[in-house]
Amino acid sequence: MSHTIGHNMESPNHTDVDPSVFFLLGIPGLEQFHLWLSLPVCCLGTATIVGNITILVVVATEPVLHKPVYLFLCMLSTIDLAASVSTVPKLLAILWCGAGHISASACLAQMFFIHAFCMMESTVLLAMAFDRYVAICHPLRYATILTDTIIARIGVVAVVRGSLVMLPCPFLIGRLNFCQSHVIPHTYCEHMAVVKLACGDTRPNCVYGLTAALLVIGVDLFCIGLSYSFIAQAVCRLSSHEARSKALGTCGSHVCVILISYTPALFSFFTHRFGHHVPLHIHILLANVYLLFPPALNPVVYGVKTKEIRERVVSVFQSGQGTSIKASE
Repeated sequence: MSHTIGHNMESPNHTDVDPSVFFLLGIPGLEQFHLWLSLPVCCLGTATIVGNITILVVVATEPVLHKPVYLFLCMLSTIDLAASVSTVPKLLAILWCGAGHISASACLAQMFFIHAFCMMESTVLLAMAFDRYVAICHPLRYATILTDTIIARIGVVAVVRGSLVMLPCPFLIGRLNFCQSHVIPHTYCEHMAVVKLACGDTRPNCVYGLTAALLVIGVDLFCIGLSYSFIAQAVCRLSSHEARSKALGTCGSHVCVILISYTPALFSFFTHRFGHHVPLHIHILLANVYLLFPPALNPVVYGVKTKEIRERVVSVFQSGQGTSIKASE
């Protein structure tokens, strides 16, 4: 007899347990390396927290950084922190002690938040591309186009868009029957990994997941590419080599963040749906690279490549060292 998501399946060891509990297996085939894999996960999680909090504090405390590009960066840091909190603790629990049990409601909540945060991040990256487009192609109108009100509205749109697009997924999964296993061969409740456990008709879930990804990621990537094509045209029209270099330099950090964010996302997306001959542990490693690396590297990219942030961070650390030296005297 099949059961819905709230009353489903057997335990990993086929004994009687709460049927509303799933079990996250981790990385199948690499169980013997779980403890070692926890080291980079722990480092990346720590880097995410320290780096993004540093960005938020520096921008908040420095009035000179209260500009659209840095406000968008704060949105990105906030989303990265939230996404990290929703995945890293459970991931470390699985890798450290095999604590993969997760209730059905917690699994659906984790799925919703992970995918919603990824879509919010994509919206913010699109907004940052628009910011660069306005700054380079319409510099005289920059202050009047990207006002504080517009920036706040873009932040609201990012949250609402990501939430609304992902809202149907938990309900679509809630209608499915799970009659064979509740063991999820993954490190988190990824949408398709959960859907593949169902024994009923999963076509609506697959179609909706593919459509949502294409509409959000596909449209955002197209618009980002369009923005940079206009930027490239504007830069080519500049007569001075120095002006061209300066204009392109302002886009460097954003281009790096786009590559860091979208490259593993696209690899994970396509291998999960079309890479049927790719080993399962490669699927899961790619999915974790997609979740762990961008939040940890984004603050580093902006900290290294953006002069204003780099100088403020250095001055904060220097003032901190000066205070500690005076205290010790």
